[in-house]
Amino acid sequence: MKLPTLILASASPRRLELFRQTGLEFQVVTSGATEIHNEHLTAGELSQINAYRKARAVSKKYPDALVIAMDTLVALDNKLFGKPKNRDEARRMLEELQGRTHQVVTGGCLIHLRAHRQKVFAEWTTVTFRSLMSEEIARYHSKINPLDKAGAYAIQEHGDDIVRNFSGSFSNVVGLPLERLSEELAAFGIEGRPIAAR
Repeated sequence: MKLPTLILASASPRRLELFRQTGLEFQVVTSGATEIHNEHLTAGELSQINAYRKARAVSKKYPDALVIAMDTLVALDNKLFGKPKNRDEARRMLEELQGRTHQVVTGGCLIHLRAHRQKVFAEWTTVTFRSLMSEEIARYHSKINPLDKAGAYAIQEHGDDIVRNFSGSFSNVVGLPLERLSEELAAFGIEGRPIAAR
């Protein structure tokens, strides 16, 4: 059986870097689908809907490929944090998250349109922040670009400055839950190199 071409529907350099760890050959096609925001939906629901919209948009152009899309949100209680619009909003996000425990939720979607197969899922990681003073937040944001990251932080970039601990998948917080994705790809008959959990 000929395996389908893999397409990662993402413009994120972090997702691209993580997906390379599977050792699988793939193409990158950005979807252009608009992410929706709805305060009546949970982080799990919203991230899965956005991942589906991204994957669906690309799969219509490449029906013979297996299209993979992700969407990551940060949830503190019932409040959702996407990407900040500016540095002021980024600072306010970390001020709310500091000293507290939140969830990072990545919704994923795999679609093979020609085969009429799709799978939508969500993966959760719990992250606890250190207590941070305003100058520590400013110092952290001077080291990274917070504007293209859900919750205005990146655990893989100077994460020890702000994160006390986490429980679950590290790669999920970065934006691509490798362990879960490997399981879902295997269900489609696609096996990459083993992924070591961190």
